Amino acid sequence: MRKYSIGILLLCFLGLLAGCQADRITDDPTCRLAFSKDTVLFDTVFTTIGSSTQTLMVVNPNKNALRIERIGLANGRYFRVNVNGEPLDGDSSTSQEAAVTIAGGDSIFVFIRATIDPQDSNSPVFIRDTLLFGLPQGIQQVILEAYGQDVVLIRTVKKRTEYARDFVFKHDKPYLIYDSVLVGGKMTIEAGATLYMHQGAAVFALGDVEAVGTMSQPVTLRGDRLDRLFDSVPYRYAAGMWDGLYLLNYKDAPRAAYAFDYLHCEGGNIGLYCYSERTQDLPSLTLSNSRLHNHALYGVVLQNTDATIANTEISNCASYCLYLDGGEFDIVHTTIASYFGATNVNIQSTQKEDVAGVYINNLSKTGAATHVNVRNSIITGSRRNQLVLATPLPQYYAGAWYGNYLKTDSLTIPHAHDNVYWSEEDTVEVFRNTYYKYKEYRYYDFRLDSLSPARGIGDSITALSYPFDRNGISREHVRPDAGCYQYTE
Repeated sequence: MRKYSIGILLLCFLGLLAGCQADRITDDPTCRLAFSKDTVLFDTVFTTIGSSTQTLMVVNPNKNALRIERIGLANGRYFRVNVNGEPLDGDSSTSQEAAVTIAGGDSIFVFIRATIDPQDSNSPVFIRDTLLFGLPQGIQQVILEAYGQDVVLIRTVKKRTEYARDFVFKHDKPYLIYDSVLVGGKMTIEAGATLYMHQGAAVFALGDVEAVGTMSQPVTLRGDRLDRLFDSVPYRYAAGMWDGLYLLNYKDAPRAAYAFDYLHCEGGNIGLYCYSERTQDLPSLTLSNSRLHNHALYGVVLQNTDATIANTEISNCASYCLYLDGGEFDIVHTTIASYFGATNVNIQSTQKEDVAGVYINNLSKTGAATHVNVRNSIITGSRRNQLVLATPLPQYYAGAWYGNYLKTDSLTIPHAHDNVYWSEEDTVEVFRNTYYKYKEYRYYDFRLDSLSPARGIGDSITALSYPFDRNGISREHVRPDAGCYQYTE
């Protein structure tokens, strides 16, 4: 028993000795701090809004304690720092003379935010400062970097900003829409314009819409989170970060016309929702060279609308990528890929519904009839059946379907010919990548695989009207591929 008591006392003494050593402040001139990162880099920060908070771990890897006599910013203008719950003064001349001691083998946390004043510039402005750690052994530093972007802020206590007449979103500076916007007249979005949408924000258009971008200057609608969920996962990869774009045409309003070209719309609940109360003289919509991707509900919903969708990718939506209900629809050289949830990190805010990628509703007794042509297009995804045609008599359904690659087991209409259908025996991939592998920094890529069954199956006459794919690749002098991307090595 006495031997055990002596052993316990010896262990307690050694532990106390080690604790005393860890708390003893070292005067060794070679001792230094270690940092979890040598540069804290913020993604683009909206001026006047500020960034999310980043964390820096400051570690004392030495046996003895290290005393930090001062922590401060070299400039102190654009960054705010909090050390273990104590904020530093933003003015570098009066920065906290922090008497922080870190025990041997211990660490502290430093929290940093970027708050950047307006820069009077249309382009992002590079901002840099240095976080200084003053020790008796010398000064150590961590670099802080950010890009400040001036924005046109649309925000109101009413939760919705209304423009009764025509309104133009200009391309000079991006817009940050905190709540929602309703445009009563014609809404124009210039080429190169970007609309950053805050959580829950939406855009409502009651009149005509013209959003015509170019390949180099697309029209962009996306969430306003420019930082990262994880190091390899930007927030732009997350669905449900804003609400949606709604086009509404009421009976007492003039017939609306909607034109979208090179629209990039991603990360919302709904990409594009178009609804009309009319059952005759329907509004018209063209959607070309566009990409609507990764929405927590629907990609494109068209109800009582005549529409042409061409050279467009509609992909990765938790419910229908494309829902058609009432109207004349022409789908040409379009890729509809439904792989929502094919990822090994939780970036998508809802579970995928067990629904097809495309739903065509021709059962309405009150709305307009639904007539759909699909040519030189791709409809596929992770579900077994990606196409539902809901019509009373499918054998008499009028519609031209040819030159397509289709993953469906329910298409029996007589005009569906010269298509390639998915089979369980298929072993080749349609696309280059249908899975998000964040550890490998590989994102979905719906360009065609080299062995894709969608290669060379398109109708050549149809392709004459669309001689270039949405990336500008020529379809001339080759057998056209199905979908919005012509294969290139």
